[in-house]
Amino acid sequence: MFKNIIMYRLDATWSSSAEQVEASLQAGRYVECGASQEKSIGWIEPRGQANGPLLEAVAGQWIVKLMVETRALPASVINRKAQERVAQIEASTGRKPGKKEIRDLKDDIRLELMPMAFTKQSSVLVWIDRDNHLLVIDAASQARADEVVTLLVQALPGFAVTMITTQVSPVAAMSEWLLSLDAPAGFSVDRECELKAADESKAVVRYARHRLDTEEVQQHIREGKMPTRLAMTWNERVSFMLTEGLQLKKIAFLDGVFESSSANHKKDDDFDGDVAISTGELQKMLPNVLEALGGEMPVA
Repeated sequence: MFKNIIMYRLDATWSSSAEQVEASLQAGRYVECGASQEKSIGWIEPRGQANGPLLEAVAGQWIVKLMVETRALPASVINRKAQERVAQIEASTGRKPGKKEIRDLKDDIRLELMPMAFTKQSSVLVWIDRDNHLLVIDAASQARADEVVTLLVQALPGFAVTMITTQVSPVAAMSEWLLSLDAPAGFSVDRECELKAADESKAVVRYARHRLDTEEVQQHIREGKMPTRLAMTWNERVSFMLTEGLQLKKIAFLDGVFESSSANHKKDDDFDGDVAISTGELQKMLPNVLEALGGEMPVA
C-alpha cells in the first residue's frame, strides 16, 4: 500500500475528531480540471468509492488521499506556434514583434491549446497516526510532501507538524554500517546503494544487485564518497531504500506479511485489511529506523 515514506511529527495538542476532519476536507474535495485550467488538486475517497468519505478510519489509523491533476502543454509546442505567428506578422506588416507582444502571443496560444491538452493524474496517500503523533506521506519527492502538508494545515484547524530529524544523520549511519559490516539490530543491508562524492567532481557510484560487504565499497567511502541511498530489510518483513534525507523509498512488504489477511478478509474488505496490516508493520518498523539513527533530535 505504501511505496514511499516521508515522516513528520504531529503536534500533540491537535485533537480534532474524525467527523471534524471529514467536514473540513469536504471543502477541498477534488474537482476535475476545467477546459482552461492547468492544475486541479483536492481530496478524494481513499477507498475509491464515488461519493464516499474522504477520511477512512481503520484499526485506529486515519487514511486520506490527495489527487493532483495537471494539463501537459509542452513549452516547445507553444514556442513553435508563437514562431509561426511572429513570421506571419513579419510577412504581413514588415515589422518584428517586440518581447512584450511575443509574451502576449504565447499567453493567447496557451489559452487556445489548453482545452486540447492531455491531463495527467497522480495521487498521494496520507496516514495520520494520532496515538503516536505521526504523519506519514507516500510521496516520492519532498516538494510533493510539502504540498500535502500545506493543504492539511490550511484545511484542518490547529493542525501542525515538524520534520523529523535524528541524532545521527542517515549519511553518517549508512557509512558506518557499510564500513563496519554491521547493520543495526533487526535490519540487514541488501544489495543496492548509491555513493556520491562531496567534492566538486560530484562523482557517483551505484551498485545494483551487488554485494556491498566488499573492500571496493569501503574504499569508495574512505575516499570521500558518501552513501545517499542504501537498500535494507527490517526483520525479513519489509524492505526499503533509506535515503540521505531520511526518506524511505521502494517499500515492499515481503512474502508472508499479507498472507494471513487474504484468508481472513473478503475481497470487499481488502482495503481495510491492507491498511491494518501495512500500518501495523510500519508502526513497529519506523521507531526502529529512528532508533538505528540515534533517536529523534529534540524539537527546539
